[in-house]
Formats: sequence, C-alpha cells, structure tokens
Amino acid sequence: MRGLALALAGVLSLAAPHGALAQAADKPLKVGVSAGPYGDILREAAKVSEKNGVKAEIIEFTDWNQPNAALQAGDIDLNNFQHKFYLANQVKARNYQLVALDESILVPAGIYSKAYARVADLPNGAKIAIPNDPTNAARALLLFQKAGLIKLKASAGLNASILDVEENPKKLQIVELDAAQLPRSLDDVGAAFVSSNYAYLAGLDLRKALAAETQVAELKPYFTLLFAARDDRKDDPRIKTFIAAYRSQQVKDFIIEKFNGTILPAW
Repeated sequence: MRGLALALAGVLSLAAPHGALAQAADKPLKVGVSAGPYGDILREAAKVSEKNGVKAEIIEFTDWNQPNAALQAGDIDLNNFQHKFYLANQVKARNYQLVALDESILVPAGIYSKAYARVADLPNGAKIAIPNDPTNAARALLLFQKAGLIKLKASAGLNASILDVEENPKKLQIVELDAAQLPRSLDDVGAAFVSSNYAYLAGLDLRKALAAETQVAELKPYFTLLFAARDDRKDDPRIKTFIAAYRSQQVKDFIIEKFNGTILPAW
C-alpha cells in the first residue's frame, strides 16, 4: 500500500506542472503599449490572434519607461511602442534582458507650430521643444538640423544632444519636455517636435507640419517601431502567433484606413 501511495504521488507530481502550463496557456497574452492610437492597432490584431487560438489583453501605459519595466518584471509578455534605439538605450541603462523582434509600424514625427507657417518664419530667440529622453532628443535635433534651424557637430550623428549644437544662428531656446507634453507646449513655444501617436491624439496633421521625418531617409530607423520580449520568451509560440496576426492583411488595411498616412504598416 505504501508503494502504491508513493507511485500515485509521483504520478500526481508529474501531472501538476502540465496542468499549470495548460492553465497559463489559457491566460491572455499581455501586450504593453504607450497610451494612444498604437493600442487601437494592437486591439485589431488581438481579434485576428484570437481566431488563431491566442487571446490577448492590451495594457496601456502613460509613462514610456513602464512598458519595458513591466516586460522585464514579467508583468506583461510583449510590448510594442518603441524603436530599436530607445530599446537599446534602456537595455544598456537598466540592464534589461529584452530583445527586439519584428517591426510593426512606421510613425514619422514632425515639427509643428501654431504660430508659424514656415520654418523660416521662426523669429530670433524663439523657443523650440524636443523630447527629454536621449534617443528621441537626438531624433528631434536631427530634424531641426535638416530644417536648417541649427547645425550639429559632425561627430554627433544619431547620438546628438543639446551639447552638440554648434551653430544656432537664430539663438533658439531649446526646451526639453516629456514627449506626452509636446503637443500642449505648442501654446507656449514657437515649434515642437511631436511623434505621430501624440500628434494623432492632438489632431495634428503631418501634411501641415513645418518639417517631417519622412523627408529624411536616415531617420527611418527612428520612426520604425518594433515588438520586444524578454530574451527567455522570444521563441514563445503564443508571441509568434500574435505578431503574425498583427502583420496580417486585416491589420494592414485597418492601419491604412484609420490613420490616413500618419501611421503606416512596416510590412
């Protein structure tokens, strides 16, 4: 009898992990994203993914630091809100074990103004606003340089910061703000660099921007977003199923019809 009990206990102990795995598989895949229109696209992808056997829950964050922190902590399974430079910067700065997966959308930013119709109209001493995180600050400075307002040191490249501005003929005041605050800053500054998700929410039209990243080929990696996962989860079949659903024709058509060129599919 004792031998039978031990045998049964062994069978149960072997069965328990499989039951736990099955239960985990029944839980929705948690996908993190910054607040705004990117979540709408993910929710459309979730419809396709569910048809293919993977339910997904879309979780929005208002702080750009949180989607990667949550991913590293295991609170979410996947995120989609950043370009490769932002991810690399956070991995290096915070020692995250996160990796880039497939590309998702193109989100070109622009320089917007409420007061001026052309870049040349910005007066001497005007304030211009850029994001306060390093990678997107560089992106903004490069676009302001392309627009002819400033000149950066040749060595700055894609790591440019305010310290790399070597020519500023109009003596523009460069103000660094949280990316989410940039559309609202247009009431107080001459011009601001605004990424497409916040531009869309604020009703800004990229076609009316003073300058746009689509005019600068070398900036394309900066406006190409990608999926990220923990390194130990990158081959998870559920993650692969969801990304395949995202990159489907149904989702591509949704993006094209909804965003009128402000956001574009990357595939």
